[in-house]
Amino acid sequence: MKTLSAKSHLSRELVRSLKRKSGYLTNQSIELACHEGMIHSRVSLLASQFQPVSLDLRLGSCAYRIQSSFLPENDTVEIKLKEVKLYEVDLRDGGILEKGAIYLIPLLEELHLPKNFQGRTNPKSSTGRLDMFTRVIVDHGHRFDEIPNEYKGKIYLEVIPRSFPVRVKEGLRLNQLRIFQGNPHLSDIQLKNYYKKTPILFSEDGRSIEVDKVKIDNGLFISLDLAGTKGDRVVAYKAKTNSSVIDMSFNRHYHPMDFWEPITLTQIRNKRLILEPESFYIMMSKEKICIWP
Repeated sequence: MKTLSAKSHLSRELVRSLKRKSGYLTNQSIELACHEGMIHSRVSLLASQFQPVSLDLRLGSCAYRIQSSFLPENDTVEIKLKEVKLYEVDLRDGGILEKGAIYLIPLLEELHLPKNFQGRTNPKSSTGRLDMFTRVIVDHGHRFDEIPNEYKGKIYLEVIPRSFPVRVKEGLRLNQLRIFQGNPHLSDIQLKNYYKKTPILFSEDGRSIEVDKVKIDNGLFISLDLAGTKGDRVVAYKAKTNSSVIDMSFNRHYHPMDFWEPITLTQIRNKRLILEPESFYIMMSKEKICIWP
């Protein structure tokens, strides 16, 4: 795998990023932030970890099976962990996380954020598609998935496999980090004005959807497709309840029907699909989405 070089020519870009009043760091700025110690790890960072505005975070060598979720509040994570830890799972050669169990995994990356810089984390899309509930906690943290201004310390990931037992290994990436300053979010008015110039949602035939037909309320809403695409009567997939272990180190390894039950148009009544409680479904959006560079 390709690792980061010790030198970079993008110092001016990082300086510009640090002078901005608000916004997320780009992948180039995140790379430089790593070189300058804002993000560091005992295991060399890989170039493939860097996404357009985020950094993939990697699992450490050990998972702790815990009794319940928690927020550290005024303590460190390690202090709180002693109160709820049941046993350890070695991840160096891979370990199985049982369905419905709660685990806490120290990540390989640590942070040393400067003044006015914060972080947010979220699951990778592949993690969400397997119904793995993940969220980050940090020392003295009061909220999940939020890393406070000037945070310096370790990062921990809570993992709950909800549909399938999974096998994970040290170095696997389940979630990602974004670093920002100020308020990076667009208001409804800003988003509407941006959409007028640069449409984001498109119909099945590729035509942009007019802004007046789009619902904007603290974000951009999309709808479900329960009609199916041309030639495809499958409108959703439901996770099977009794499946074997999924090894997340494998790519394109398993047959989908071993883990998923297709939902077809014949099961749709009056354009409605009744969802079973505690079941997990994957569906398609009616709209096509294009996020411009």
